[in-house]
Amino acid sequence: MPVATVCSETTIRVRYADTDQMKMAYYGRFFEYFEQGRSDLLRHIGLPYPEIERMGYHLPVVEAHARYLRPARYDDLLTVRTILSGIPQARVKIEYEVVDHNSKELLASGYTVHSFVNASSGKPTRAPDRFLEFLRRAFGGAKQTTSG
Repeated sequence: MPVATVCSETTIRVRYADTDQMKMAYYGRFFEYFEQGRSDLLRHIGLPYPEIERMGYHLPVVEAHARYLRPARYDDLLTVRTILSGIPQARVKIEYEVVDHNSKELLASGYTVHSFVNASSGKPTRAPDRFLEFLRRAFGGAKQTTSG
């Protein structure tokens, strides 16, 4: 059975401040681009991060990975595709593709893994029911679960 996915796209222009001495987007900036994509994905499914915090949860990054294929340069227009597959339990893995907006060439890909943490206790917890409800709606009523 195929795993349901939800995807959003974010457009980002590489700022001069994003570049290094070689005139390329500094590799660490891609994690900031991932973060913007993640925020936009949560907003896209109707559950922006501030709402998750109001529910009493945090989603800290517990793992991050990026693979760089081609450089991005000052003033390039990028599209960050952010993909969430399946319904999480205690952790959620979010994948990213950064492409040149005009050529559609893949520049970088990666993922982040987030743990659900109770904001009051600071302890890891399962994904809150309300979060799962929003995801099921975004997936069109899908009921499958992935470990992660």
